[in-house]
Amino acid sequence: MILLAAGIASFGAAIIQRITGLGFVLALIGPIVLLYGGLEGVTLAVQLALVSALAALPFVWRDVWWRRAWTLIWPGLIAAPFGAVLVWSLPEPALLLLVGLLAIATLLLGRVPSLLAGLSGVCGARIAGATSGMLHVTSGLSGPPLAAYAVNDRWEQRSFVASVQVVFVAFALVTIGLRPMPVTPIGDIAILSAATVLGIAAGTWLTRFIPARIARRAMLTVAWLGAGVVLTRGLLALTVG
Repeated sequence: MILLAAGIASFGAAIIQRITGLGFVLALIGPIVLLYGGLEGVTLAVQLALVSALAALPFVWRDVWWRRAWTLIWPGLIAAPFGAVLVWSLPEPALLLLVGLLAIATLLLGRVPSLLAGLSGVCGARIAGATSGMLHVTSGLSGPPLAAYAVNDRWEQRSFVASVQVVFVAFALVTIGLRPMPVTPIGDIAILSAATVLGIAAGTWLTRFIPARIARRAMLTVAWLGAGVVLTRGLLALTVG
């Protein structure tokens, strides 16, 4: 039953990712953490985010801006180990609380873009990349700093959506190396990966019928519910502990 629920969540998150270019982990983090716990749930989310980005790349390859993608990637690779320190040092209840708080902060920053208005130019790219890389290791929630930078730097949407898939692949690969190995059976991971790929394929077809704004609303609804439940679970776990 857990595997079925996780597969449905992965499929839906991948559809949102393909239509909007962002939001895979933000839509998935609530359900996957509730099903598998803070440590294992985020580890699975990051691995599935890698599958999602790799599956989406063939559709957007021609629009990738490689130089700008690298400008975001290298600061993130430097900052990523600092996120790993948190992952390895925090107990499970505190990790749940951190993931819930990061998810809510991510959602709030998306509603108040002026808070990140300084993210532009080369300096802004480095800050956004470093922040995104560290967040990817701790929670997988690396998209919002990149999106804020794209908006403030007036990065054309098509090129940004394509280029950010490369950034996600790089961050996911380094994150997999820094986080604990998953304990979920490899067969279950393969099923969840297949559900993610199917979601990307379905999202590619649905882009002709579903506007990105509707998919984004669905993603935000799922993300707010998931973040709230994860935060509550973390608070209860700390209280009981």
